[in-house]
Amino acid sequence: MVEEVLLPDPEVLEAVQAKGRRVLSFNFRKSNVRELREKLLGLMAEGFSVLFVPGRPVSIQGCIADVPMPFMMQLAALHISPIPVCVSFFRDSALRTFTSDPGDYDEAVVTICPKLASGPLTGDRALEAWLLAASQAYDEQPILQRSLARLLVEGIRAYPKAELIDGLDDTRLPYYKMLGVAMAFARYLKKEVAEPRLGILLPPGKGGMIANYACLLAGIVPVNINYTSSEGAFRSIVRQSGIRRFISARAFMSKLPQFPWPPDEQIIHLDRALKGIGMAKIASWVFFARFAPMPLVAKTFELDARSGDDEAALLFTSGSSGEPKGVSLTHRMVVANATQLLSKVDLPAHAAFLCSLPIFHSFGLTVSTFLPPIYGFSMVTYPSPLEAKKLNELIEKYECCLVVTTPTFARSMLRRAHAHSYDSVRYFIVGAEKLQKSLSDEFMEKCGVLLLEGYGLTETAPVCGTNVRMTSGTEKQPYYVPGYKFGSIGHVLPGLAVRITDPDDDEVRLSLSEQGMIWFRGSNVFKGYVGRPELNEKIFRDGWFKSGDLGSVDLNGFLTLAGRRSRFSKIGGEMVPHEVVESAIEEFVEKPEDLQGRAVAVVGVPDEQKGEALVLLSAVHHSNLTQALDAIRAHLAEQGLPRLWAPREIIPVELIPMLTSGKMDLRGCQMLAYESLGLPTH
Repeated sequence: MVEEVLLPDPEVLEAVQAKGRRVLSFNFRKSNVRELREKLLGLMAEGFSVLFVPGRPVSIQGCIADVPMPFMMQLAALHISPIPVCVSFFRDSALRTFTSDPGDYDEAVVTICPKLASGPLTGDRALEAWLLAASQAYDEQPILQRSLARLLVEGIRAYPKAELIDGLDDTRLPYYKMLGVAMAFARYLKKEVAEPRLGILLPPGKGGMIANYACLLAGIVPVNINYTSSEGAFRSIVRQSGIRRFISARAFMSKLPQFPWPPDEQIIHLDRALKGIGMAKIASWVFFARFAPMPLVAKTFELDARSGDDEAALLFTSGSSGEPKGVSLTHRMVVANATQLLSKVDLPAHAAFLCSLPIFHSFGLTVSTFLPPIYGFSMVTYPSPLEAKKLNELIEKYECCLVVTTPTFARSMLRRAHAHSYDSVRYFIVGAEKLQKSLSDEFMEKCGVLLLEGYGLTETAPVCGTNVRMTSGTEKQPYYVPGYKFGSIGHVLPGLAVRITDPDDDEVRLSLSEQGMIWFRGSNVFKGYVGRPELNEKIFRDGWFKSGDLGSVDLNGFLTLAGRRSRFSKIGGEMVPHEVVESAIEEFVEKPEDLQGRAVAVVGVPDEQKGEALVLLSAVHHSNLTQALDAIRAHLAEQGLPRLWAPREIIPVELIPMLTSGKMDLRGCQMLAYESLGLPTH
């Protein structure tokens, strides 16, 4: 039977007609939906198969669902049960595994999805099916079975000009030399460490990178530990991970006398160990790293002994709302997330990354530690994301193309920036907290920089999605899929599927466009917390991971967050999002120039009448609190927020508690509020 093809793109009509197909070309905007529906149903009743081919719109690199939102909505309006077809294009390249360019691929995977139910929200169901099909196709890519250690060595040898630039002293260390040092240290660790895991207490920089690479080469799992942890959190990490030895450096340890350092006999001092190995032996390993045949290198360090689902690193969640939880990052997860991110961004060869996020942070480990040397990007390291003036100088001096930080840190950087500070930056990505419109506007006005909000979780190794850049249609091709949407965290990365459920009932599925609990499935998603079977049972369903975040996905594939489920208060039976209230107040209050960190934080506290109430921790209000509270309530009302969402009172604080990763310390905020109000903290 000859197929009936619905093909609005006139450029390919001739090619289709040449194959003997009948063609019905139409314009959705000018078509009567009812008449079109009758036409299609009539053709189907005659036994024709109807294939809708929307044509290629203008879209961003790495776009999975490249059917523009108007088409999705109009298809849904037909109320005909469709069978989605997902075509995924892949390249035999770790740099850009997924590609949305059908003219540049090595393999195309075509998936015929199950037939969807007709009726409302058909577009949502089609998008969900496409994301799942693309995720399953991504899972099968051979690159994900590779060893992270082998990819690291191969990448460093392939890009001999790439280097680490230490922002503390401006020294430059080519990656192949760093690899040689790591090889020498790896041989040392093989003799000294019998345990499968080894703690690392070092900041971003030469030492931190060498320690992590050496662990991989030695077949030891690095456990990068938060060196700002409380003693209780540190002891918990040590107990859960089973580590007995640690890598640090004397100079770094001297800067943190308050940290509960383990006994000296348990610490391997990197500086002392390298001195003991000797310059001559290290030099021989540098030569080996640069010139030895790759098969010999692979055999010497057993590079392929650990790969795929083997543990590559162990990280712990920030503990912002409780005890740190151990997340095992496998080789597969790290490689997947690196290839997913690079399938979305377009960076020039030898581009420089600003690497100032701590390596005990998942982004600092995957994207700032492992990714650059594998793909030949240089890194400019600095041990703290807090020193805004210095970071701006490094970005400008070394022409960094990629900068990732939090909105709070970005605001400090903007205050110390000039109009051309970020001329080299192609992607300025912010995450970990909500991006405020005022900050976005100020960056664009002062520096011409578009802040790109992204989102990630330790459990997803970590990036889930990011805005990329503005896109628009052309006179020749007016249809396009945007690459940027303010208020969203952008498209989810290729290979990551999304599902939405009722926030209070995991069994009740919602459409993607309805706000609810976000679930993820993909190669970069972990398999469960270390030693927490009771918790894992609650957060996994049929291979899907319950993120704990609420949000929705629009028909262009943009994921918009509503906040953590734990950051909602049930007041008078209504769910009130803390982050929405915080954002509205943060935009309103006047902030002094010397303010470090956030101005306000919202905390839910018990209330006898309404179940819960909101209180406002404020670092900017210290007097006239009643007057300030009245002004805030009036502002919230002007913004259209319900009276029920207004804070009950203001609690003045010196600083809003923050974690070193840039996230708000939720537990610290709660303790401040409870102690101030005389409420029990346990």
